[in-house]
Amino acid sequence: MVTDPIADFLTRIRNAQLAGHRLVEIPASNLKKRLTEILYEQGYILKYKFEDDNKQGLIKIALKYDPTTKQAAIRSLERVSRPGLRQYAKPAEIKRVINGLGVAILSTSKGVLTDKQAKAQNVGGEVLCYIY
Repeated sequence: MVTDPIADFLTRIRNAQLAGHRLVEIPASNLKKRLTEILYEQGYILKYKFEDDNKQGLIKIALKYDPTTKQAAIRSLERVSRPGLRQYAKPAEIKRVINGLGVAILSTSKGVLTDKQAKAQNVGGEVLCYIY
């Protein structure tokens, strides 16, 4: 049983990239689906597919690599808030990731948003992870 599904999600992607895999399969949940959509919108993954298998379902993610250097598009996936120590931020306190080059993903009252979307809507929330 996984006690931190977000950390498991990030670790599966990180491990697949380190192993050079093109595709990674992750057990689905609504939060993981939204995280996957944000990764796609921000250009960190090639494509994704949600599959329903009469149980939990699966998320299939096609990872993105630089064609010349074979280096992964995602340099770092960092879990911020965790079950033992939740990290919350008000709209003015949301930190920029690598001077705005990276993305912070927050769980807010208006759904799961990127740092820029949260600031634009003037909402704070739990900082789930940093990606760059």
